[in-house]
Amino acid sequence: MKLFTSVHDVTDINALAAEALQLKQNPYAHQHLGKNKTLGLVFLNPSLRTRMSTQKAALNLGMNVMVLNIDKEGWALELQDGAIMNGGTVEHVREAAAVMGQYVDIIGVRSFPGLKDREEDYSEAIFNKFVQYCGVPVVSLESATRHPLQSLADLVTIQELKKTARPKVVLAWAPHIKALPQAVPNSFAEWMCKADVDFTIAHPEGYELNTDFTDGATITHNLDEALTGADFIYVKNWSAYEPYGKVLPGNEDWMLNNDKLKITNDARVMHCLPVRRNLELSDEILDGPNSVVIHEAGNRVWAAQAVLKQMLEAI
Repeated sequence: MKLFTSVHDVTDINALAAEALQLKQNPYAHQHLGKNKTLGLVFLNPSLRTRMSTQKAALNLGMNVMVLNIDKEGWALELQDGAIMNGGTVEHVREAAAVMGQYVDIIGVRSFPGLKDREEDYSEAIFNKFVQYCGVPVVSLESATRHPLQSLADLVTIQELKKTARPKVVLAWAPHIKALPQAVPNSFAEWMCKADVDFTIAHPEGYELNTDFTDGATITHNLDEALTGADFIYVKNWSAYEPYGKVLPGNEDWMLNNDKLKITNDARVMHCLPVRRNLELSDEILDGPNSVVIHEAGNRVWAAQAVLKQMLEAI
């Protein structure tokens, strides 16, 4: 594997999830792969779980790690080819990415969408420029449209905790006070549509995701209908795809609580974190026995380690 941007870069998602669980049992078995190899992590946006879990995964594999918070520590990047750089940008991504590729063996890049221009965000310009110019394998630490390391960790969690061969998995929209990207729900939907699960997406009218990511999912605007018999509930807010980046009024009653949980199959509740308590998810859920959000976050290490291992094997 030389590129990890989405589920489409994975030949066998079940095998990759199984490898992650094997690494969880024996984290240090492949340190020879990373000896004298360096992972560069480039952050254009804040990160807690992605940064720490990917660093931990690399260290488990014997790698060195270099981290650059480019929004705070690096020069402002120019992305446009042919630009006359007489404004606020100081360094072109052509040189920046190429130089980074001289220092590291694998690069991870994290960049959020602006949520202003859908065409620009969904073109994945920033991420694709790094892939084009760095000259080394690249792993997405979240992009404008996807968060594949999170989605792999989610699949690992479901595979690890499921009680039936083909569980019912629900992606449930939740309220929020501001516009959030569609990257996590896009990515989760893409992975679940390829997994051996019964997959449903529940959201209020107006929050339809791009159909490129939801082919194969059952989609409903009725939360109770979706939750009935659910084995896993993945709670996540996202802003509208059309009109792009907007938050629509109302829908506060979509927050999951214990009353709604009663119609499920004693469902495990998932969330990528960070989570706004008593807005997206109630305290009683997060602090209750059905929440697996911390377990899920822990699996971020093994998801990242499985991907990095395959990249090291391809170098």
